[in-house]
Amino acid sequence: MDKRKRSREDLPTADSDHFKTPEQSVYTGLSRDGDLRQCDVEDTCRYLRQEGLGAWEEKFTEQQITGVGLRYLTETHLENMGIGPLGTRLQILHCLKKLWQIAAETKVFIDPIHGHIEMHPLLVCIIDTPQFQRLRHIKQLGGTYFVFPGASHNRFEHSIGVGYLAGLLVQELNERQPELFISHRDILCVQIASLCHDLGHGPFSHMFDGMFIPKVRPESKWKHEEASLAMFDHLVRENALEPVMKEHGLVLPDDLVFIKEQIAGPQNTVLLSQGVNQPASEPWPYKGRPEKKSFLYEIVANKRNGIDVDKWDYFARDCFHLGIQNNFDYRRFLKFARVCEVDGKKHICTRDKEVGNLYDMFHTRNCLHRRAYQHKVGNIIETMITEAFIKADPHIQIQGSGGKMFTISTAIDDMEAYTKLTDHVIEQILYSSSSELAEAREILQNITCRRLYKCVGETQAEKRVEVSQEKLLDWAGCVARSRPQNDLQNVTLQPGDFVVHVSVQSFHLNQGTD
Repeated sequence: MDKRKRSREDLPTADSDHFKTPEQSVYTGLSRDGDLRQCDVEDTCRYLRQEGLGAWEEKFTEQQITGVGLRYLTETHLENMGIGPLGTRLQILHCLKKLWQIAAETKVFIDPIHGHIEMHPLLVCIIDTPQFQRLRHIKQLGGTYFVFPGASHNRFEHSIGVGYLAGLLVQELNERQPELFISHRDILCVQIASLCHDLGHGPFSHMFDGMFIPKVRPESKWKHEEASLAMFDHLVRENALEPVMKEHGLVLPDDLVFIKEQIAGPQNTVLLSQGVNQPASEPWPYKGRPEKKSFLYEIVANKRNGIDVDKWDYFARDCFHLGIQNNFDYRRFLKFARVCEVDGKKHICTRDKEVGNLYDMFHTRNCLHRRAYQHKVGNIIETMITEAFIKADPHIQIQGSGGKMFTISTAIDDMEAYTKLTDHVIEQILYSSSSELAEAREILQNITCRRLYKCVGETQAEKRVEVSQEKLLDWAGCVARSRPQNDLQNVTLQPGDFVVHVSVQSFHLNQGTD
């Protein structure tokens, strides 16, 4: 057994001596991805100050001691540097040993897309929670798996991939443009936001918030981004991660606000959520970081043009599992990415000669929508699963906080209940012997036996149309009133016999469903 592993009960709390220093919580956010070799002299001095040993930072500055040399420092070295008495030297060595212990707790994930991914210890703490592990049981492409057998990947591995790519991009910017003053806190917060951006997805991903919830709770404007924020708060609270975050150098609550703003944007801001550039005269809407670091908000979920690391990962991952060629090379984009000032604001930009690579990105997304995401059989299967969920909804009971029971549609109101709601609900219905679930079970059995609804026709709109549930029912009624070509007199059709599905396909990265 790995002796470094500890149970949650053994983790230090905010009240324990582990976190007490003469000034504030221990700062161990020195390295990127736990690699202390990346620390410079200022990082070393900052750590000494946080440990209450700032009186000796001048000695470390004189000797130009960086992260590379910290491991090799001995009591004799410190004495030769003029640090004393002995007790102080031993205290410094003890603090440095704590740094290496934390750095050793990084974890390496082997990923079929990105290879070996090294994760910062704080990211590992987040991954090793029930709320994040839940993503192992939510299909990335929902019902598309029933059409493409290779599309068995889940939100779990996608989230880890996005966290990795976010770290790559922000670190590339930091190394090439030190004048941006990207701190280790910034890097860690960007990685946390990217790791947790999909925490709020329900069973079968976009089917849940795009098809099921609008039918059972038509008055609700609920989206999975909203649930991601609630689930993130729940994850931090239930696993007592605030002290751990402080241990790794985060400043709360400011950094928590920054993390959540990256996932869902600023509060009460309509323009950015609709992909509209903020007018120069408007005040800066974000609270987590100042306007001079506006580019940090374009890494996880880019509201300006949709070019972000979330898409980079799902382009590569979805194409790999679907057997579709991915023409976009994010590695090349990384090499040419720079932060430039445009209309008074700092944005992530790339060389003009890279326009071809960006066109490939748009083309790849359009191809994925046409060939996979909007596949007509996949849409039919998700429609049938949605109908099964609607019929089963009143009869599925999920225990939430305080012992209160919730259904599939109301679990979104309680994160403890929502943590237990995954794709497994389909097996719960399919293998149930309850008579109350008979209708839902029959629909799922039809999917299993490939007795699927048939596509009776399709058309292409000449212009974009606004779709509502009322308009869909009206269109279904029009189809029902039309007569079959063989004019069968004994056939009576009702609007409920038809399902009208509208697919929106666009080259623009902010349109359609991702």
